[in-house]
Amino acid sequence: MRVCVIGTGYVGLVTGTCLAHVGHEVVCVDNNEEKVKMMQSGQSPIFEPGLSEMMQKSAQEGRLSFTSDLGAGVDHGDVLFIAVGTPALPSGESDTRYVEAVAKGIGSHLDRGYKVIVNKSTVPIGSGDWVRMIVLDGIAERQQALVGAGNVSSGDRVASEIGVEFDVVSNPEFLREGSAVYDTFNPDRIVLGSNSSRALEVMTQLYEPIVKRVQAEDPSLSPVPVLTTDLSSAEMIKYAANAFLATKISFINEVANICDRVGADVVEVAKGMGLDSRIGHKFLQAGIGWGGSCFPKDVSALVHTADDYGYDASLLKSAISVNHHQRQIAIEKLQKELKILKGKTIGLLGLTFKPDTDDMRDAPSLILIEQLNRLGAKVKAYDPIVSQTGVGQGLSGVIVETDPERLADSCDALVLVTDWQQFQKLDFAKMALLMTHPVIIDGRNFLNRETMQQAGFRYVGVGRS
Repeated sequence: MRVCVIGTGYVGLVTGTCLAHVGHEVVCVDNNEEKVKMMQSGQSPIFEPGLSEMMQKSAQEGRLSFTSDLGAGVDHGDVLFIAVGTPALPSGESDTRYVEAVAKGIGSHLDRGYKVIVNKSTVPIGSGDWVRMIVLDGIAERQQALVGAGNVSSGDRVASEIGVEFDVVSNPEFLREGSAVYDTFNPDRIVLGSNSSRALEVMTQLYEPIVKRVQAEDPSLSPVPVLTTDLSSAEMIKYAANAFLATKISFINEVANICDRVGADVVEVAKGMGLDSRIGHKFLQAGIGWGGSCFPKDVSALVHTADDYGYDASLLKSAISVNHHQRQIAIEKLQKELKILKGKTIGLLGLTFKPDTDDMRDAPSLILIEQLNRLGAKVKAYDPIVSQTGVGQGLSGVIVETDPERLADSCDALVLVTDWQQFQKLDFAKMALLMTHPVIIDGRNFLNRETMQQAGFRYVGVGRS
């Protein structure tokens, strides 16, 4: 099928590349000319395991191309994905101006024929009908420009007159940064929301290779479940799923804080909880809180939606509150170990909000840097990606070191912020000898206590008294 993906962030670029990999003809559109040139040269603007190689292969085989020409993309695609950002505003609601601009742009370029317009961006509940309205406005404005001043028919009538047909589908993404390619080919489910059986049939055909697990890790598994529902329910599914997972993390973090006070070990507690089939092990890892581009934005947006409709989402507000407090836990533990932090040097192991990504959006490390600077500490950091890509050049209040030994040199304490797998294999014995005080705060309960103690460290976990 012929596909156009508008927006080449994590969601758009991964979606476009993976659809091209399974055989579709994909054009990715972005309004950033420099970014387009980079992708045309075979370079990925984001770090995502396996993505660059797949991009280059699909481009060489003629199934994937990049352009800044929205009209060309709209003309090419039978299916048009809107995959632009919807960042959170200070109020907590989603900033949908980029979605609005793309929807109007699509309308201004629609000609004859039938198109399926897909909301891949995480948009507020009710946005499906809103996007349809904006597309129709774009059609009407284009027609007005063509015929000159005067009264012009409504978008619906103009679309009918010029032979334009389209439907809007909500197709929320459930990709995890760092494993987005894997998640695309091995999804738990595919959610499609629309009131049009014609549009749902097109989307079912589009996803057939993924549903049949053509590129799956285990192709012998049964087909991927496809849930077809209405627009609003599909939009709500994405928010509800992320809000639940964020709440689950905040819950185990609250349990960890109680464990610290009563002498229990939250790792053992989570293990016992996870064996309950109603609960499961996933997202029960206590630590210094959740961040990134999805959980903070989506939970806040759902709270804002509830407020708009007269409901106080107190549980979700509590999950946010617990997460904000959890980011102070590392500071509190450092103060307990070192007392006064003024004049001390603290090293951060990891900067990104999670491993296998270069994403720094709402990363807990940023709060730690800010608070440690406020308390008069000198802050250093090492991250396997940030230290080597130059992403950290824009960070203030922190010295980004090029290797773990330089990080440890003269530090009074280390804080493990991101659970990069590489950190399991560091020469901690050597690092301990380089430090002024060999103390480590394991903000992810990722390292082995006994191993760290044997290396010469005073080990402090979260909820592991």
